[in-house]
Amino acid sequence: MNLKKQAALHALNYVQSGMTMGLGTGSTTTLFIEILGESLQRGTLKDIQAVPTSEKTADLARTFNIPLTTLEKEPQLDLAVDGADDVDPHLNLIKGLGRALLREKIVEIHAQRFIVIVDESKLVARLGDRSPLPIEIIPFQSPATIRWLNTLGCRAEQWYEDDGTPIITDNGFFLVRCWFAEGIPDPYYLARALADRPGVVEHGLFLDMASLVVVAGSDGIHTLEREA
Repeated sequence: MNLKKQAALHALNYVQSGMTMGLGTGSTTTLFIEILGESLQRGTLKDIQAVPTSEKTADLARTFNIPLTTLEKEPQLDLAVDGADDVDPHLNLIKGLGRALLREKIVEIHAQRFIVIVDESKLVARLGDRSPLPIEIIPFQSPATIRWLNTLGCRAEQWYEDDGTPIITDNGFFLVRCWFAEGIPDPYYLARALADRPGVVEHGLFLDMASLVVVAGSDGIHTLEREA
């Protein structure tokens, strides 16, 4: 069994019948959704409702007959489960290379508990050590926004499909990837700068959000929990 599936299987231990959940987007979360759907079909879990973080996740949930709801109907979620691209020692994350960072953040801030499932390769000493930071931006005058992003100590480039067309998110925005050669020295400062900049819709820094990280490694599963 691959490491991602091990992490996804372990995360199911935190799901109880009757819960409302946020379902993330990405390869590891896809495995979790499949496992969750199979549990519902077997009857080992019942009465689950889920808020998806992307159209892709919504389609997958429907395939496995996972009932969907919205934050309008369920403003307080019991749990959210998602993957991550980087996890630092403080359980801060880079997320969004699955192209759904804005919706992921909207959903996951409404969860009482946010569980992150990763394999051990995602653990880093500093955010940005292994993954670029994705940023969602407005298409209007996007080159100017990208030019400004390049002043932040990174190499910022618009993200394109294989056929050369711009990647468009479910929200109708562009995505930029920012590479930091030595990682991100101060994620909180960067998050504030990005939040204040017109043209930037959202960034992939998920700071002080994860409750628990499930890590699958060569020596098995271990968990990292945020200090109270």
